[in-house]
Amino acid sequence: MNMYIFVRASLFCLVLFIWSALIAQNSKENFLIWGLRGSNAKYGACKNRCRPPGSEPLPEGIVASTSNLEKRPLWGSPKNTNTSKSLFAVAVGIKQKKTVNEMVQRFLASDFVVMLFHYDGIVDEWQDFEWSNSVIHISTGNQTKWWFAKRFLHPDIVAEYDYIFLWDEDLGVENFNPDRYLSIVKDEGLQISQPALDISKSEVHHLITARGRRKNVHRRTYKLGTTGIHCDENSSAPPCTGWIEVMAPVFSKAAWRCVWYMIQNDLIHAWGLDMQLGYCAQGDRTKNVGVVDAEYIVHLGVPTLGESDNKSKAVSSGDTSRAESKETSHSQAIDKRIEVRRQSYYEYMIFKSRWKKAAEEDKCWVDPYSETKQGKQTTR
Repeated sequence: MNMYIFVRASLFCLVLFIWSALIAQNSKENFLIWGLRGSNAKYGACKNRCRPPGSEPLPEGIVASTSNLEKRPLWGSPKNTNTSKSLFAVAVGIKQKKTVNEMVQRFLASDFVVMLFHYDGIVDEWQDFEWSNSVIHISTGNQTKWWFAKRFLHPDIVAEYDYIFLWDEDLGVENFNPDRYLSIVKDEGLQISQPALDISKSEVHHLITARGRRKNVHRRTYKLGTTGIHCDENSSAPPCTGWIEVMAPVFSKAAWRCVWYMIQNDLIHAWGLDMQLGYCAQGDRTKNVGVVDAEYIVHLGVPTLGESDNKSKAVSSGDTSRAESKETSHSQAIDKRIEVRRQSYYEYMIFKSRWKKAAEEDKCWVDPYSETKQGKQTTR
């Protein structure tokens, strides 16, 4: 009898154990199912969020994807918060100090943020200008403005500025007003532009950049002839229309974001890039790219990069013996300028080759200008 009771009790405990285990397993499965459902629901709500690469481990609200070039004090609030919506960046050398000073003062008067790219490594000698501490100085020897722009004007850094002026240093601005220029650009809907050149005082390389007097803006040029460049009313591509030079380009925020990606990290000259700028015009390049005649500049055409190191040192130090070695220095300067031009042409061919290869390999890309009529071009 006692044995019977013991067996019944044992069987009851075994059944209870099995039943408890089943319930626990079922509860666990239900918990996992509901957990997965909850995770999937959260994932479904979040998977389509556009996040900057690398920011995924962070809560969205802490991610600052853009910045600006405004200086910040080490303590307290900024005394004068810059309200500028435009940036003026220029590659400079100390020998063009007077010309650069005139440009900087003009742009600061229009409340621009100003950045100087010092390609000769000399910064301290600019401190005698009152504005020196209010602009941004970046110094690296023997680099072009495109090298600087690729590294220091990332679209996310300059995202707060509506327009980017990326100019050379040898430009006269006596007849140029930045505010009036931007007013015209906005009215005309220009995404990429440049001020026209005063043909009586400027070194003019391409007819489209020459100043006209009939309109505020022109978008094409006409040149008849059987050799060289031929431009007529049927031309719909650079250098006849939809094109500017790159000594004084002005880009809208959207256009600059596109151009920045097109600048090649390992190529420092702009040859080739200018012929493709129209792809960044945010639409029809024959309408959105133009030359502003009403606000014009003078292109002095002063050679800078590639000059003789000995010549530069002699000029900056006031060395009276430089006259004795003038012929030698002049020869060295010419040789280096030739090397700069040779490198420019070499990089131009590289860029053309890369563009062609990229266009052929990208099966999803459609060239909007594949059937446009270009002017006949000569080698630069």
